This record gives sequence, structure tokens and C-alpha cells, in this order.
Amino acid sequence: MRKSLLPVQTQPLKPDVSLFIVNIVLLLILFFLATGSLVATPDQGVKLSETSDLPIDQLPSPVLVVEDNGTLTLDGEPVASGDLAQALAGARILHLLIDRSAPALDLLELVDRPGLKNLDIRLVTIHRSGEI
Repeated sequence: MRKSLLPVQTQPLKPDVSLFIVNIVLLLILFFLATGSLVATPDQGVKLSETSDLPIDQLPSPVLVVEDNGTLTLDGEPVASGDLAQALAGARILHLLIDRSAPALDLLELVDRPGLKNLDIRLVTIHRSGEI
């Protein structure tokens, strides 16, 4: 048997690509950690609306104001809760002004009354400029 004079052929070494990918991912993570701490993020807190006493002529009409004690005034005139449907006869839109700290169930019970179910209810909020 003759021995071959040619060198033995070996398979070329293939680099492990996953090692490169891991290095790139780690570098990206470090980059985003470093730059993310430098950027100032604004406060994303929730700011609730506030209500205050206003002259009734500055509010849209008809406006139903619900006081803290539960009394109702419609366009500045006191109205009993039983007479509300009759007072709103013929109206299609009702603007509703209620304190922001009022329980949500009270608001839902109010708009669920038979005389108010067909009305387009719009909550009135008052923006106070100068406050942040």
C-alpha cells in the first residue's frame, strides 16, 4: 500500500455564530441600560378633574349639577330626583356636573333612571389654568 503524499484534508473550522449573537445582545442591553437612566421621564401620574362653583350662564345648557349632599339643580333651579324626567322632557343632551370624589355608583344610578336613558349624557369638567 502506498502512502499518499498529500496532506490529510480537514474540515475548516466554522465559528460559532451564537457566541457573536450573545455578545451583540449583551452590548445592546448595556447600551440601553446606560442611556435609559440618562433620559428624564416626565411624571405620568393621573390628574383627576376638579369642579368648582361657576355662574350658571357659563355652563352648557341643560346642565344638571349634583351637589356633594345629593341635591340636584337643573340650570340653576333645584329639582327633585322624581321630577327630573319631566323637567328634561324634549331634551336630547344633558350636561352633567358632579364632584370628582363622588362615588361612581351614584353617577351610574343617576344616569340609569328611566327619564335619562335616551339622553346623550356629557360630563362637564372644568379646567383650572395655572395649576399643574
